[in-house]
Amino acid sequence: MANQPLITVLIPTYNCELYVKEAVQSILDQTYSNFECIIIDDCSTDKTIEILKSFNDNRIKLIEKPKNSGYTNSLNYGLTIAKGKYIARMDGDDISLPTRFEKQVAIFETNPKLVVCGSIFQIIDSDQVIYNPESHQEITLAMLKDSAIGHPTAMLRASTLKEHNINYDVSKEPAEDYDLWVRLLEFGEFYNIQELLFLYRVHEGQVSITKKEKQRTKASESRFKMLSYFNVPLSELQKEAYINLFSYTNKVKPEDVFQFLGLRDAVNSSLSNFIDKREVRVLLKEYEKAAVRQCFLGAKTYNLKLYFDYVKLKRKLEYRLNSVDEAKLLIKSILHKSY
Repeated sequence: MANQPLITVLIPTYNCELYVKEAVQSILDQTYSNFECIIIDDCSTDKTIEILKSFNDNRIKLIEKPKNSGYTNSLNYGLTIAKGKYIARMDGDDISLPTRFEKQVAIFETNPKLVVCGSIFQIIDSDQVIYNPESHQEITLAMLKDSAIGHPTAMLRASTLKEHNINYDVSKEPAEDYDLWVRLLEFGEFYNIQELLFLYRVHEGQVSITKKEKQRTKASESRFKMLSYFNVPLSELQKEAYINLFSYTNKVKPEDVFQFLGLRDAVNSSLSNFIDKREVRVLLKEYEKAAVRQCFLGAKTYNLKLYFDYVKLKRKLEYRLNSVDEAKLLIKSILHKSY
């Protein structure tokens, strides 16, 4: 047990020769040193492997996959061989600041209910800092909208994954992290350290529109599961409305706005073990506002039917267009304008 690492650092790599040396060095420079660093390379074709082999540190365990099988597959394999009490995520082009592990371990060791701990992070080569909510209650509410844990900033309790047979769902790529967080919410608490402990790299053209669209669709599936925690059943039409609201390519239709009204009513009659349902209703009102504005102010084509659809829905809405926007909608509808 004396040689048992407290942390397993899990780093999947693929063609990141420009950044991988700095990324791995940031792990070796941590103030907390009791870890193993499992690096799983997915058949890189550049100098990534050569650079990784230049490190002389027995905490590094380099695994070269015989066949390219993807990022999520690498993560799942890493979970099966990890020895640490905690799993620290990291990518081959990011940077962990020196006290990251020290701060995260301290939080875990004082809170046995904690299953995931992230932190504030900054986008490399920019002044942009991403502030995720701190408390479990705040994170749970935020998860109704999107992931509230920066994936590569995360440290996870390994025993929770093992006890409940949880790993990454390949079918949820490229939103596999959001899906994992939503499933883990059933089994413990989440926390984000309100301190900058991580630097995240964003590449130009990193995610295509097609991939972003898939990511948003998969993320909506996780939102459906979040709502199930609140005992809110979703019809297929309500699911479609959810997907359209967060889509890059699909447009919100008047029928989708109607479905959000039904979802609001369902939440009003539901019970929640996770969070005060009043807070959920506040978030759903934001969704209703977004849906109304997308549908009636952001339409590609206007006609009188669109205007009368709004009139029919208006009395049921919590969010209504102001008089100026309503007048614009009427004028565009009369003129049958297209954009």
